[in-house]
Amino acid sequence: MTTRGSRSEKVKRIFQQFDANRDGGLNREEMAALVVAVNPRVKFSDEQISAILDEVFRTYGEFIDGEKGLTFDGLLRTYDDGAGDVDRDFDALGLELKPSEDKNGISQASEEAASSSSVADERVMEPHKKQRTAAWAASPNHGIVFDDTWQLVDDLEILINRLKMKQMKDGKIKNDNSDVFSDPGWSRELGPSSEISDKRVIWDESSADYAAFVKELGVLRSRADRARSRAEAFDGQMAIGRVLYEHYLFKEALVSFKRACELTPFDVKPHFRAGNCLYVLGLHSEAKAEFLLALEAAEAGGNQWAYLLPQIHVNLGIALEGEGMVLGACEHYREAAILCPTHFRALKLLGSALFGVGEYKAAVKALEEAIYMKNDYADAHCDLASALHAMGDDENAIKEFQKAIDLKPGHVDALYNLGGLYMDMGRYQRASEMYTRVLAVCPNHWRAQLNKAVSLLGAGETEDAKKALKEALKMTNRVELHDAIAHLKQLQKRKLRGNGNGNGEAAFITVEPSKFKVVGEKTTLRPELAIALDIRNFQRITRLNRCEVELIKKEMSEGDVPISYSGSGMPEKSIRKASLEGILHKLLSFLKPETFVGAVKAINQKILCVLDESESGRVDLGMFFAVLAPLCGGSADKRKQIAYESLLWRPVNEGSTQIKKSDAQKYIKLLRTIYIPTHGISEILEIHGETDNSLVSLTEFIAMFDDQEWGFSIMSTLLKLESGDRSRHGRHVCATCRYPIIGSRFKETQGHFSLCCQCYSEGKVPSSSKQEEYRFKEYANESEAVKDKCLWISLFEGRRRGNLPLHHENCHKGKRHFKLDLSRFCLLLSTRPELVSSAYEDGDLVVTVPKGLEEDAGGGDLGN
Repeated sequence: MTTRGSRSEKVKRIFQQFDANRDGGLNREEMAALVVAVNPRVKFSDEQISAILDEVFRTYGEFIDGEKGLTFDGLLRTYDDGAGDVDRDFDALGLELKPSEDKNGISQASEEAASSSSVADERVMEPHKKQRTAAWAASPNHGIVFDDTWQLVDDLEILINRLKMKQMKDGKIKNDNSDVFSDPGWSRELGPSSEISDKRVIWDESSADYAAFVKELGVLRSRADRARSRAEAFDGQMAIGRVLYEHYLFKEALVSFKRACELTPFDVKPHFRAGNCLYVLGLHSEAKAEFLLALEAAEAGGNQWAYLLPQIHVNLGIALEGEGMVLGACEHYREAAILCPTHFRALKLLGSALFGVGEYKAAVKALEEAIYMKNDYADAHCDLASALHAMGDDENAIKEFQKAIDLKPGHVDALYNLGGLYMDMGRYQRASEMYTRVLAVCPNHWRAQLNKAVSLLGAGETEDAKKALKEALKMTNRVELHDAIAHLKQLQKRKLRGNGNGNGEAAFITVEPSKFKVVGEKTTLRPELAIALDIRNFQRITRLNRCEVELIKKEMSEGDVPISYSGSGMPEKSIRKASLEGILHKLLSFLKPETFVGAVKAINQKILCVLDESESGRVDLGMFFAVLAPLCGGSADKRKQIAYESLLWRPVNEGSTQIKKSDAQKYIKLLRTIYIPTHGISEILEIHGETDNSLVSLTEFIAMFDDQEWGFSIMSTLLKLESGDRSRHGRHVCATCRYPIIGSRFKETQGHFSLCCQCYSEGKVPSSSKQEEYRFKEYANESEAVKDKCLWISLFEGRRRGNLPLHHENCHKGKRHFKLDLSRFCLLLSTRPELVSSAYEDGDLVVTVPKGLEEDAGGGDLGN
C-alpha cells in the first residue's frame, strides 16, 4: 500500500516558499506575503492584514518561536483547523510536489499495475496523472490511498470522456461550461454555487449511450467491491463518487457514496459527500439527514475531523435553508464562524440568513465582517445593501448595491433590489432602468417585468407601462396582473396621472375619522377595520388561517418539551427559536420553503420579539401557542378554546382544570400588544388592580377575550375579512384607488360612490365628493346589495296583489315615519336609487329615505 501526495509535504513547500530568511519561522512580514499570495483576487488593506495576523499570532501563540514567528507545525495546525485549504493554496501558488523515489531512483508516480478493465487499451500511461485527475485525489484527507483505486479512476475518466464525446457529437450536452466555474467559497464541495448553477453540464440521461455508460460504471463498482479488504473497497467507491461528482454526474456519484456509507457507517466523508449530492439534486431534507450523520461522526471522532467541522456546519445550514429553516441555519453558520473565525463565507451566509428573518442589525454586522475579509464578495455587498435599505439607510444601500454590480455587472439580485429601492424613493425612471437590466440577463423574470410596468406608470409613461404589463401577463397568468391591467384602464379612462386627474386636482382627499358615519349595526367602524386589515395582512403572509387550530392541540399532546426555569424562578416550557421553527414547519407543512421563510420572518418580527423581551433566544411555548391560536383556521369558539388549553398546558397551571386570572390578563395584554400595537394597554394590570390569582373557567375566559374595551373583540372583524377574501362585486371599482373591489364594499349612501376596505380604513374619498359627513353601508358581497333592491320589488309586487297597504304605518320607537305613496316612491327609486336603503328590523321592513325627500316618497309625517 502506498499513498499519493502528502498534506504535510504541501504545507512544507508553502512554508519554505515564504520563509525568506530561512530561520525556520514565518514572521509578520512573511506571513503577510503568504496571505496576499494565496488570495490573489482580494485587495487587502494594511488594517485588514494587521487584523488577520493579530488573530493568527494570538490563536496559535504556542507555535510562535520568538522573533522567528510561526513555525512549520503552527502553519500545519492552521490548515488542520480549517483556516485555509491546502490544495487550493498550493495550486494558487503554482507549486508542485516532487515525485517520491524508491532506492533505485524510480518514481512511484510512474508505476501502474495492469488492469482487467475493458477500457485498459485506451488508458494513457503517463507519469503525472495530475494532468488528467483532479487535485483532490492526492490529498491524504480526501484522496486516494490504494494503487488499485488509481486504476479505477483512470478507467472511469476514460468512460466519462467517451460519453462526453458521444453526447457532444449528438448535441445532447447542454451548457458545457465546466472550465469557467468560479470558486463558490470554502464550502465549494457542495457543488456549483447558486449563482452559476445554470452553467453546469447537463447530461442527457435518456440516451442509449448514457445507459451503456451506466452499465460499464456498474462493472467498475463491482471491481471496487471485490477489493482485497473493506478499506480498499471503501477507497474505491469514494474515488468513483468523487470523479463522478467532479463531472456533474450527481445521481451516479450518490450511488457510490451511499455504498461507501454502508462499508464504513461511522466515517464522516461518505455522509458528507452524499449530503452534497443530495443537496445539488434538490433533495434538501435527505441532504440534511446526511449532514447530521456527518456532524455526529465528526464530533465523536475528536480532533481527527476538526478541519472539516466548519464545512459540515456550513453545508448543513445551506441544506436547512433549502427547507426554509433559516433560524436553524443561523445556528450552524454561527457555529462555523466560531470554529473558524476567518471563514468569510460562513459570515456572509449568517448575515444573509439573519436578514431573512428580519434581524437587520445583526445581519449588517455579520456581512460587514465577511466583506472585511473578502472585499470582492459581490453577494455579501448585495445582501448588506438590502439590510441597510431595510434599516432606512438608503444612501449607503445604493453604494453597496453599486459595488456588487461593479464586481459582477450581471448580478440579478443586486439589480432587482436596487430597482425596488429606487421605487421606494420615488425615482421611477432609474427603477425602470434597473428592471430593464434584469430582463437583459433573465428575459423570463416576470416580477421584474411587472415592476418595470409599475415604475413606468410612476414615471408617467402610461403607454409603455401598458405594454410592459401585457408582457408580464404573457409570462405568468396571475390574477394580480389582470387586476393591474383593469386598474390601468380605469386610470386612462379618468385621465389620472399618479395621485391627480387631468385638471391637476387631487384624485382623493383624506377625511378625519369623526366625519365617517355608519348605516346599520353590521357596518364595520373605520378604526376597527384598519386594525383588522393589519392583522389580516399578517395572516396572509404567514398563512396561519390555513393551519387548523386543532394541530396546535395535537402538537401539545404529542410534543415533549422539558420544563425550564426563567430568571424569575417560574417554571415554563421554553424552547429555542430554532427548535420552535421546527414546530412551525410541521404546523405549516403545506408551505413551499421560500414562503415558509417569509412566514418565519413575519412571526419573528411580530411575535417572537415580544415574547423574547430579554433576547435570550428562548420562548415560552405555551404562551406562543395561545397567541397563535386566534389567527389559525377553525371556528371562533374553537380558536378561543385552544388558546385557553394552551395556557392550561403551561407548567404554572399544571394539575389544574382552570387557569389563573392573572395568566388570562397577561395573555390578553400580550395579544393586544402584538396585534394592536397602536392601542397602548401597558396599564391594563394597574387598571384591573393587583395580581389576581383566582381561577378562571373557559366561559369566563371567553367573556374576558370578547370584552369590547379590554379584550380581543377585533377577532369578529377579522373573521368577516377572512370570509370575504375572494368576494368580488361585479364591475364595481373603488372610487379612489380605482382597483376592482375585493372583500367588503362600503357604499356611501349620499355621494354615489363605493370604497374598498383599504381606502375606507384610511379615510380616502373622491375629491369630487366633498361632504360635511359621509354615511357608509357595508356589503360583504354583491348578493347583499341585490337583496336590498329585491326588497323593494317584493314590496311593490305585494301592493299590486293587494297584500300590502298603500302607506307603511308601522311605528318604531325613536324614528320618524311617513306615508309611502307607491307611484311617487317608484319615481324616486328609478331616478335616485342610491339615496334609498332598507332593512328588516324585528320582522318589519324599515324604509330609510334621506331627510328632505319625504314628500318625494309620499309625504305625510306619522310621527314616532
